[in-house]
Amino acid sequence: MPKVTVDTGGTSHKKVVALVYSGLCSFEFGIVAEIFGLHRPEIEGAWYTFQSVALEKGPLLAAGGLQFSATGSQKDLEDAEIIVVPGWRGKDETVPSSMCQALKAAHDRGAVIVSICSGIYVLGAAGLLVGRKVTTHWKYVSDFKNKYPDAIVASDSLYVDDDDIMTSAGSSAGIDLCLHIVRKEYGAQIANSVARRLVMHAHRQGGQTQYIEQPVPHENEAHRLSSILDHIRSNLHKAHSVSSLASLSGMSARSFQRKFTTLTGMPVGRWIIQERLMQARTLLETSEASINDISQAVGVPSVEGLRYHFRTHFGVSPGQYRKRFSQ
Repeated sequence: MPKVTVDTGGTSHKKVVALVYSGLCSFEFGIVAEIFGLHRPEIEGAWYTFQSVALEKGPLLAAGGLQFSATGSQKDLEDAEIIVVPGWRGKDETVPSSMCQALKAAHDRGAVIVSICSGIYVLGAAGLLVGRKVTTHWKYVSDFKNKYPDAIVASDSLYVDDDDIMTSAGSSAGIDLCLHIVRKEYGAQIANSVARRLVMHAHRQGGQTQYIEQPVPHENEAHRLSSILDHIRSNLHKAHSVSSLASLSGMSARSFQRKFTTLTGMPVGRWIIQERLMQARTLLETSEASINDISQAVGVPSVEGLRYHFRTHFGVSPGQYRKRFSQ
């Protein structure tokens, strides 16, 4: 795999700590360790330093009975710039005051606090979420809203970046959030490199609504629809209509729209716009092409249209985005 250079701007490695405790979800901890803790020979330059820190006395037991111990210290927690809280041991389990105090102190000094799935209950108990936009797994949304009504819950989001508070939905959405952190700090090229090592997309489209109690398409239908998704991604510069895509899939327009929404969690037109914006975002970060050329390359007929959709989805213009994230 080719080397990629990380432009750190002269800064040192950013310090990441995963907070661990009895009842820890080992998969969610593994996500954090995989992305921030592994040596990455394909990336030249500063990378993250990583430690696990426990505020409870051992021995500690992870979910499933695995016994473990943390490698880091209280000092690591106090120095951490990013603190990640994996899934908490139970939505009705009391969060120790020592944990709440440590997170509050870290947040007050400027650390970014991140939660994965039910880890949001720890942030709520620490009093960090009043007036903050957050998300969690769909099965916890109602309970969390009742317990912490002052938080603003985006129930459909895979993850929410509210500046120094970041939260994700289910366990796998923690991967999306961690890759987002890498992308935010190091840009698309590095995030894509990490995603390739994980054999996954650098960014998933849609919210978690698509995963909630929805019928699974029949195997032959799922295959046809997956082929359609690949076809659209490979031909974003071309015009697509429901009728043309339905014809290509061998379905009626009505049946195609219904099954497409079931598979992706959103209507056809909205999905295509999001794919175009993601491709435009990558081109803005990694190429010197003009915004007009990028607009044409991703199938948005005009620069004005691209600017409109970009502001709607990302809150900034394409030009502002390029200034912030261009390599």
